[in-house]
Amino acid sequence: MLASIIIRTLNEATHLGKLLSSVKEQETEDLEVEVILVDSGSTDNTLQIAKHHNCKILHITQEEFSFGSSLNMGCEAASGELLVMISGHCVPTNSEWLRMLCQPLIENKADYAYGKQIGDPGSHYSECRIFTKYYPSQSQIPQPGFYCNNANAAVKRSVWERYKFDEDLTGLEDMKLAQNLVADGGKVAYVAEACVFHIHEETWRDVKRRFKREAIALQKIMPQVHIRVPDLIRYILSSIWLDWKSAFKDKELTNRAIEIVQYRFYQYWGSYVGNHDHRKLSHAQKEEYFYPDELRRKHESEDRRAIADEG
Repeated sequence: MLASIIIRTLNEATHLGKLLSSVKEQETEDLEVEVILVDSGSTDNTLQIAKHHNCKILHITQEEFSFGSSLNMGCEAASGELLVMISGHCVPTNSEWLRMLCQPLIENKADYAYGKQIGDPGSHYSECRIFTKYYPSQSQIPQPGFYCNNANAAVKRSVWERYKFDEDLTGLEDMKLAQNLVADGGKVAYVAEACVFHIHEETWRDVKRRFKREAIALQKIMPQVHIRVPDLIRYILSSIWLDWKSAFKDKELTNRAIEIVQYRFYQYWGSYVGNHDHRKLSHAQKEEYFYPDELRRKHESEDRRAIADEG
């Protein structure tokens, strides 16, 4: 059986080499592997690293990009019966990651599976607490509900062909597909043994933007969810307090206290703003949500030069 690993990239040179090396070291038994990279305009060494590891490389333009569209492109080009998604800044923690992630699908115990995520030593303390909440140490095969995460997931090709990923969402395309799947009687599995380091190297602006676009997407998936100002204040204060208590127990409060305040503030501020943003996503907003500041400025500069040349 062939597993097609699909990796979305935009300037992922820092961790991509470690990810692809880990893929080659996987103990797959009878599982064959191909790797497909869907790149949306990398300007670092991402593409050179991918070529060195013999990946099949696809390109998607900035105008075409969304998380769903890039995954659909990769799935369409894949040959495998199993479609595996992993973020370009995730690295498997062991050599059994791929086999364990795919096993529930191979055994027909689930149609869609996702694995555990943990932070690395440089991760924000609060983010590690989020990982612990959503990715516990015990597997659930299958699980109740439709939560899942494409940073570390696998889906049967037949399931993807039936539902495909929503290309209009600003995120959470994984949960939307899983919601439709579960509504039709399909099953989602959580596999704790299929673990990856998920490494976010974000500015505070990036943290806010990530949670904002996910909150915008959540409006479509769960429109009954509303965040009011009292909710915002309560979420920020309670999460800071709980993180401080945990950090004190871990003897990390002195070094992490301010960072915890910042993370939780930008997390919930972004969620609140996104929850109240009901505008149709414009091209400018797509660039804001999907692209880092430095790349967006580069494209804006190129556009200005092109207009000047035409003039």
